[in-house]
Formats: sequence, structure tokens, C-alpha cells
Amino acid sequence: MRNTIAVAGNMIIDKIKLLRAFPARHELTGILSVEESLGGAACNVGMDLARLDPSLPVRVFGVAGADADGDKVLRAFGAFPNIDVSRVRRRGQSSFTDVLTEEQGRARTFLTFGGSNADFRETDVEADALSDVKLFHIGYILLLDALDAPDDEYGTKMARLLHNVQAAGALTSVDVVSEAGDRFQRLVPPALKYTDYLIVNEIEAGKTAGLALRAPGGEIDEESVWEALRAIRRMGVSRWIVVHAPEGAWGLDENDREVFVRSAKLPEGYIQGTVGAGDAFCAGALLGAYRGEALKDALWYGAVAAACSLGKPGATEGVRKMEEALNAFERV
Repeated sequence: MRNTIAVAGNMIIDKIKLLRAFPARHELTGILSVEESLGGAACNVGMDLARLDPSLPVRVFGVAGADADGDKVLRAFGAFPNIDVSRVRRRGQSSFTDVLTEEQGRARTFLTFGGSNADFRETDVEADALSDVKLFHIGYILLLDALDAPDDEYGTKMARLLHNVQAAGALTSVDVVSEAGDRFQRLVPPALKYTDYLIVNEIEAGKTAGLALRAPGGEIDEESVWEALRAIRRMGVSRWIVVHAPEGAWGLDENDREVFVRSAKLPEGYIQGTVGAGDAFCAGALLGAYRGEALKDALWYGAVAAACSLGKPGATEGVRKMEEALNAFERV
């Protein structure tokens, strides 16, 4: 029986630093607070899923460092009885990210050290560990060096891994990291040929499609969002393509029907941190897909999961059971 969601990829120690303001080059700024939490797709999405549905079997694939930070990662997963970490490998130095958040406006910048995550390979996901997996989610393309490497047959090692997962009978889901540079159109499209669900933010979708999804004034350009979704469909994603942003989420379902869901309305002063909100959205949408919900309902799952995450400074602490989350926010 295929009843497990597998979550694979980045496992990161986030060192969250709240700044008075981002400094200009060569200038100094004050750090107002420092916190530490887990980050990365495998940690955030895996733990979010475990919180959203404590009865859901979740299996984690990835490489944790063979050090004290790697121990922290496994201890954190161990707090959830429904998370299986038996397939997590231990080698190298743990990955970490400095998450720099500006006090006013909560804009964020990330400085990351690849560490053990950079050595996560397609051979670390064995076929026998997929026999009960219904849905396999991996993140992030552009932040997993070994899987971003070229492959003569599939284009990238990530594409090879996704092909192997589909061949083993599981559905695939992919997320991408936001980064500066021109790697999107080289490294993302090969993987999309073997992707059933793509869940990305407006920056990642725009860079993948080669389009600007925000107008010069900063407002979202919905016509460009729909154009990007259609362009990404042509790259091969077979089921859902989802673009999420602070304003809401846009998607194409398996029949190319356009769906939009506005973000949950939050009270003044509610937002305590934005780290992990995108992963929380992803977890909610994946749970909707797992449960067989229509895309519109799955997008609302994602919206309320993200809203819960925003209520706490860390990435996953604010996430609660899906039924509680659905009751906490009025659908808009």
C-alpha cells in the first residue's frame, strides 16, 4: 500500500539574525537577535507535514553531517513519531545558512554553506525504500550540488533521480531555491520532464520561464504569472504547477484549468517571521495532493499552513494540525 510521503533534499541549520537594516558594502549594522532552527526542504516540509497530519507516514532522504549539527537534525526529527529517518545518511560537515532578516519590512537575505547537502546523490535513494511511497518531494534544485551535476542521458542527476522515482511507482514533486544568477534555465527544465507537481514562488517561476512576474513598482503581474505557468507546462510538468507569493497562489491543474487562491487575511502585527513560510505552503499543498483534494482546495491548504508558519519566528513551530489551521482562518 502506497501511503507514505517522502521528503528529500536539503537539511540545514538556520542561524537566524535579525538586523537593524542591511548595511551598504563595507559598512556595519547591528544584530538585534540571534536564533537557531532547522531549515531546508527535507527538514521544513517533513516536519510541517508531520505537524499538519500526525497520522501521516513521512520518510526523509538526505545527508546529515557527521557532526554535532547533524546530531541536532536527527534529534529534531525524532520528536515526531510519524517521521522515518532510517534512510538519512551521515557524512561530511553539516550544511548551514545565515538567514539575515531586516527589522523593518522583514526582507531576508541568505548566506549558505553547502556541506553535506552538496554530497546528496541519486544513489542515496534506493528503490526498495520507495515501495510504499505515494508522493516523493525534493528540494531544492540549485542547492544540491551533486544532483545539479550534468548527466549525459537525463541532462542532470536530479532529472535521473526523478526518473528513477517515477519508475519505482511514486509521484514526484519538486521545489527550487531562489538565487541570483543564470542557472535556472539550464538546471531546472531537465528535471521538469520527470515532475508531477511543481510548487515554487514567483521569483523561481519567473526565472525558470524567463519572465518578470512583478511590475517595476513591485506589484504582481498576473498576466505574466499565467504565461509563466503555461511556459513551465511546456517543459513537461504533468499534473499541478503552482506559483505562490505573499498575495496568493496561482496554479494549473492536471487539465490545465487556471486556479487562483488569495492568501489568508492576517491580523495587524501577526507576522513574527517569514523563514519557512514557502515550505509550509508547499507542505500544505502536498497534503492536499496526497489526500486527493482539487487544486483549489490544496492551494487553500497551502495558504493556511503558510499563515500558521508566519505566526512564529522559526520555520515550522507555528504549523498545527490541518483541521485546526483550516478553522483558524476565514477563507477569502
